[in-house]
Amino acid sequence: MLITHDTRCALDLVVDLVNTTPEGDEPDGLPDVATLDRFAREHDLSDVGVLSDFDLAAVRRIRGRLATIFAAPDARTAAGLINELVASAGTTPQLTDHDHYDWHVHYFAPGASVADHIAADCGMALAFFVVAGEQERLRHCEAPDCRRAFVDLSRNRSRRYCDSRTCGNRLHVAAYRARRKEAAG
Repeated sequence: MLITHDTRCALDLVVDLVNTTPEGDEPDGLPDVATLDRFAREHDLSDVGVLSDFDLAAVRRIRGRLATIFAAPDARTAAGLINELVASAGTTPQLTDHDHYDWHVHYFAPGASVADHIAADCGMALAFFVVAGEQERLRHCEAPDCRRAFVDLSRNRSRRYCDSRTCGNRLHVAAYRARRKEAAG
């Protein structure tokens, strides 16, 4: 599956945004407007003006909708959720070659809010996975104490953990220790 640079950036954005969702003892990863502003700059979102509490609330709503797409049980459900998300953003696809980037497509309307920008670009990035029959690549970590979202871009669709150095390694070490303990009697 060919993934363009702008689609990859949108996928990184959607995963990072979904993973700011508060869970259990973890606090909200987007607690205030300043954090949202940093998030937008770190993800190089273009045409983002001065952000407000309204933007923060809207992005949190989009975050919830994106999380629902990751949890969709099948492609038909995911497609319906993506269609609703993209339509709500009022998409206006246009070619652009701003800053130091070559030609690419922006799906958000000029002057769109940061929430509509995220909904349009991320929704379209996720739509490409459904169209390609790759919706199952939108996953959650299989570690029992972690439910972080990720996109499995491995060649053979075998990635199981959000990060093999943390969750994956921790589970492998635990399994090794359990085997050693069982062998020791």
